[in-house]
This record gives sequence, structure tokens and C-alpha cells, in this order.
Amino acid sequence: MSISATEVRFDDANMWLSLSDGRTLGVPLAWFPRLLNASPEERTKVEISAFGLHWDALDEDLSVPALLAGQKDAAA
Repeated sequence: MSISATEVRFDDANMWLSLSDGRTLGVPLAWFPRLLNASPEERTKVEISAFGLHWDALDEDLSVPALLAGQKDAAA
């Protein structure tokens, strides 16, 4: 079974993903400098697909399997 995101939301320090299997995953924004430095409005412009998350204006792509494995941006 492939697990995908169904919703993405943010607080001041974390990105929260609702997952298709019912779990919620919290990921520190500090792991992803582009998201950390983005405005709240820019963060909300995320495209959710079966492959992961994409922010066109921020040039950021994240895969749900990588997030579940605890992988962060190499620049973080």
C-alpha cells in the first residue's frame, strides 16, 4: 500500500501532514530551509500528488516516503 499525504498544514515550527493511512506526521521546518524562510501564504500553495508535495514558487519537492524515513534537506 502506498501512503500519500491528504492534507498539509503548518504552525510556526512544523509542517503537519495528514496521511492516507490515518496517521499525522509532524516534520520540523528547520529541516527544509526553503519552507522555513517562506511566508505563510507561500507555504499554503502546495500541490499534493501521489508522489509527494510540490511548491512551484519555492522550487521545493518532498516525497512522503522520504519524510516518513526522517530524511531532511541536505542543506539543513
